[in-house]
Amino acid sequence: MKIFIGTDHRGIEVEKNIVEYLKNKNHEIIESRIEHSDADDYVDFAKEISLNVINNPGSIGILICGTGIGMSIAANKIKGIRAARCVSVEDAYYTRLDNDSNVLCLGYNSELNTLFEIVNTFINTSFSNAERHTRRVNKIKELESGE
Repeated sequence: MKIFIGTDHRGIEVEKNIVEYLKNKNHEIIESRIEHSDADDYVDFAKEISLNVINNPGSIGILICGTGIGMSIAANKIKGIRAARCVSVEDAYYTRLDNDSNVLCLGYNSELNTLFEIVNTFINTSFSNAERHTRRVNKIKELESGE
């Protein structure tokens, strides 16, 4: 699976660990090309990774910031992105199964093994395609289009 990943300057070490974890599972990892500085903005990373996900159907994105909330808000401004801040394996499971989320947002202050479990669950869970969930995702797409 092709996975795009980005973080602001405070999540660099967490990102490195997640990238290593995913590479060991033979995923294709594409890291953000934005240079880090003490003044970088999470919004820039959210935009870059989200656009890459949109332009590469079937791929997913992972975004990391202090809590994952800012990344989630910014990523969800990109048409076609369904970003979810996940703090548990259950969150990751249901956001993929029910919402067909394509971007995972994480906080860098979480325990690393927990983050690995969340990432693994997000990657390995598919959209259910259940009628009610398909209907709801389609309504989200209509909202994006101004309908």
